[in-house]
Amino acid sequence: MKKLIGPFTQILPLTGLPLKGALNDEQLHIIPQGGVLVNDGLIADVRSFEELRKANPSAQIEEIIGEHVLLPGFVDCHTHICFAGSRAKDYAMRNSGKTYLEIAQSGGGIWDSVTQTRAADEATLTNLLLQRVQRHLAEGITTIEIKSGYGLSMDAELKQLKAIQNAAEKTRAGLIPTCLAAHMVPRDFDGPAQEYLNHILNNLLPVIKQKRLANRVDIFIEQSAFNSSDALYYLSKAKQMGFEVTVHADQFTTGGSEVAIKARAASADHLEASGDYEINLLAKSDTVAVTLPGASLGLGMQYAPARKLLNAGACLAIASDWNPGSAPMGDLLLQAAVMAAAEKLSAAEVYAGLTFRAAQALKLNDRGTLAKGKLADMQAYPCADHREILYQQGKLKPISVWTADS
Repeated sequence: MKKLIGPFTQILPLTGLPLKGALNDEQLHIIPQGGVLVNDGLIADVRSFEELRKANPSAQIEEIIGEHVLLPGFVDCHTHICFAGSRAKDYAMRNSGKTYLEIAQSGGGIWDSVTQTRAADEATLTNLLLQRVQRHLAEGITTIEIKSGYGLSMDAELKQLKAIQNAAEKTRAGLIPTCLAAHMVPRDFDGPAQEYLNHILNNLLPVIKQKRLANRVDIFIEQSAFNSSDALYYLSKAKQMGFEVTVHADQFTTGGSEVAIKARAASADHLEASGDYEINLLAKSDTVAVTLPGASLGLGMQYAPARKLLNAGACLAIASDWNPGSAPMGDLLLQAAVMAAAEKLSAAEVYAGLTFRAAQALKLNDRGTLAKGKLADMQAYPCADHREILYQQGKLKPISVWTADS
């Protein structure tokens, strides 16, 4: 049965906007006193509520009382929320001036999360993950990419991916799994980095493909993880196996984004260290530039050059990087609003970066705007003007969230 939802004080469908480059708020199409007609989880029409009501007299009406602004559901295209344990000790040590190496040598860092995640059983990991997913969903994030990478062994990586699969069956949110077994060379692997990558390619990825646990692969390119040549080899082989690829790039040093472009990766994520050379490469490519302000806030470092990337013509997405180490907050809207003030991003650029441009980073063309045929993933904020949403810097949360499975 068709359902008519509204009226909303403002609807921002985010249609008609380009996929790449800078945006200004005058480009936003705003529908006053609008409604959304939904049929079998898909959007059938978006326009004046009264016009829709007259044209669809048999539609079930979900009446919205009071002032509300409707946006597409947000897409968080980079998270690490499948983990067990806490790294509060790391955070305190980092704020006390300890270096990454010093924290790792004292038992902290990624390996600490690996140890705690390996120790959790699949049911526990599923429940922890589901709690984080449901919090994200309540905050308007209807699609969530989730990486493995805290297992770093055959059994533990498969356990993480199965936990993601289990959680997907218990939530209205859309979960997109990504294999990040190439997060770092595990301490208990006896061999060099390239040998570990071959181990993933030859042993883990075929099982993931067979069990349909993920169709995306990620790798961390950094001095503490994998070098550019090994990463390019790994990504090329993964693509030959039928996986989509993405890259942790340019977080502390450059080189990763260039590999992402050479590998024709869907996205290059982080980019805090990117300079003019990398910015221009990304702008000329089809690889989405994913900024992760949560990591900048968590580590106390500079933001990715979002303004320069947009001005150069890149497709810019904004994701949370929610993880137990560098980005423990996980509040996507707060992070985006704070980065927008620092980088001087328009509301249109932020909304695009959280919706259809973030969906592009996941190669999803069925969501991110409120248009006929798209998934009915939507969120309503209790205000009369969309500018209040970013103005309140994450303190204004959606009052209602709809998904295609609602």
